[in-house]
Amino acid sequence: MSANEDQEMELEALRSIYEGDESFRELSPVSFQYRIGENGDPKAFLIEISWTETYPQTPPIISMNAFFNNTISSAVKQSILAKLQEAVEVNLGTAMTYTLFEYAKDNKEQLMENHRPVCSATSISNIISVETPNTAPSSKKKDKKEQLSKAQKRKLADKTDHKGELPRGWNWVDVVKLSKTGSKDDE
Repeated sequence: MSANEDQEMELEALRSIYEGDESFRELSPVSFQYRIGENGDPKAFLIEISWTETYPQTPPIISMNAFFNNTISSAVKQSILAKLQEAVEVNLGTAMTYTLFEYAKDNKEQLMENHRPVCSATSISNIISVETPNTAPSSKKKDKKEQLSKAQKRKLADKTDHKGELPRGWNWVDVVKLSKTGSKDDE
């Protein structure tokens, strides 16, 4: 069988296996992502597998460069990629995308055992640079808030409840009044 026929068969199999699986994403007919772990799990990570033209006779391209993985250290990423490369070499010549995703799912704890969430230095410097202008005195005029008179404040307070919310139905139209005025117009 040619590489294209193998790829078409594997693509069909992947679509049927992962149909309805929220963790699986087909980026293109030759590129797939799978999230290992649940949303919100600090040890969750995302694997992206892209097929080359001669896949499965040649290894696929495996990547962990997705933004989802930005809290994982590069050492842990390299370790995961090395383990996946070992699995690729064992399965070379066969359809292996499903096998690689399942391998990562089954060995998630082992793959992430050295994981400590990383906060990158760029995000810290961005926070500092964002906050710095706010502390510096500005020569621009600050926007004035609309000032209400005491009478306007009292009126507003009378309309609202203790939480500052308007009561239910405050903007409803009185249907009875409308029907009476409407019937006078008709006469």
